Amino acid sequence: MLTSCGGGNSKKGGGTKRFTSKTGWKPNDQKGWFFTGKQQKQKGWPGMVYVEGGTFTMGLVKDDVMHDWNNTPHRMQVSSFFMGETEITNYEYREYVTWLKFVFPPSDPNYKDIYTGALPDTLVWNNKLSRNDFAETYFRSPEYDYYPVVGVTWLQASRYCDWLTDRANEKALMDKGVLPKDYYTNESNNQGGNAFNLDKYKANDADLDGLLDKNKLQKSTGIKTTNTRIAAANRNASAGLVEKFRLPTEVEWEFAALGQQKNRVYNLTKGKEPEVDKLKGTKGRNKGMYLENFKMGAGDYSGVPGWKNDGAPTTSDVKQFPSNDLGIYGMFGNVAEWTADVYRPIIDEEASDFNYYRGNVTRSTEKNADGTYKKVEDNTVKYDTLADGRLVYKGLPGQYAREVTSDDRNFRDGDFQSSLDAGYGREQDSTNADYNMYNANRKKFIVDAKGRVILQKDPVSRTTRISDEVRVVKGGSWLDTAYWLDPGQRRFKDETRAFGWIGFRVAQDAKSQGKGRTKR
Repeated sequence: MLTSCGGGNSKKGGGTKRFTSKTGWKPNDQKGWFFTGKQQKQKGWPGMVYVEGGTFTMGLVKDDVMHDWNNTPHRMQVSSFFMGETEITNYEYREYVTWLKFVFPPSDPNYKDIYTGALPDTLVWNNKLSRNDFAETYFRSPEYDYYPVVGVTWLQASRYCDWLTDRANEKALMDKGVLPKDYYTNESNNQGGNAFNLDKYKANDADLDGLLDKNKLQKSTGIKTTNTRIAAANRNASAGLVEKFRLPTEVEWEFAALGQQKNRVYNLTKGKEPEVDKLKGTKGRNKGMYLENFKMGAGDYSGVPGWKNDGAPTTSDVKQFPSNDLGIYGMFGNVAEWTADVYRPIIDEEASDFNYYRGNVTRSTEKNADGTYKKVEDNTVKYDTLADGRLVYKGLPGQYAREVTSDDRNFRDGDFQSSLDAGYGREQDSTNADYNMYNANRKKFIVDAKGRVILQKDPVSRTTRISDEVRVVKGGSWLDTAYWLDPGQRRFKDETRAFGWIGFRVAQDAKSQGKGRTKR
């Protein structure tokens, strides 16, 4: 006879009606010292679509015409997440650069590269043998507000995600009254390093002391104590903070693009239908029309006059064509998209078949000699260099300074232990950041007398373009033929370069919403 060790409080499903800590304290007991905040059901932020995770077959199931063999089928598990309903638009990206210009005016010598380094490269539209005025109009003109932003490098896109995280949480706290309603109309706020960021809020930074409404903060967190030390120690208990925004991983992007949740019978997926067959209208005014934006063939980007197959010779409105079954737009055309992953020819599912991602770089917050967190100062901003010579900030003034403690981008594919040189009798530090078995171009920049950053030519003969600085690009674009619309296709591009056919969208983690919920 089998018995349970759950005790007398055991209920169906293994839960308990009331939870009490093993210390004897009840959750959020106002006489105590520990507060977790009010439990709330996670809600999707505006413009984000919930994607329920699960297992699926990642990779190509059709002929590999390019013979890349870089995405053969393999089984993967994906956790639930939120995916941007559309690509980031010109309107949304102009919000970002305008905020940078407002808070860190380029007229200040300390900030002169912050705003200009975040701007899209509008010259990506230039073609030496084509007349195209998009370089002057596409990003700035209101008629293109809801078209996908292009000319943005992977580095710029990742900085946008960090900025969006701060602005979304700033707005959430303003809506609760924790931050004042005149936060932006009052000119004394949001100047340089005094601007709000989520790290400072969670760390109870003194920069925000004069801004926060302590009564509303107590109501938001459920902490009614008058002990300021206890309140400060529990700042992370703020309920309703917005989940961090980031670029989707490659496996998340492909999973969301397939949208197979409805293409199943119980736990059996019916299979991957030919994507192009699903992109044609079958009735009404869309009958015979393509329902995504891509290149039909040589010299044919939109169809003949009076019968424009997709109606868009270049990019189109992000919601011009129908969404997939999950409600996500533009996964099969319009623009290809940056993902978070560093590219390698092989996806190492043997090392990880759960939430696969190559590109982990662990960073920790630097500390001062007195143990306080070190901040980026006006004169200590560090920059990455883009391929066009512009500088893009690594961290903004007022943010906490970070230092790299672990870099796993070349783990099991690029480090010494994965190379042909590894083996008996050969000594090499496999964690040496300077070692990479891929003989890729090493970028070198110099600054001329006028302060311009110039990329130097590499005199060494190179045999590959693969490095830790190339990122996976997924999806087809207005410039691509139908072959690239398959979600299993993958390409790679330099993270410092911008293109007129690559955009990006954002993602967020989501709490698991399984059926076996536990009642507390």
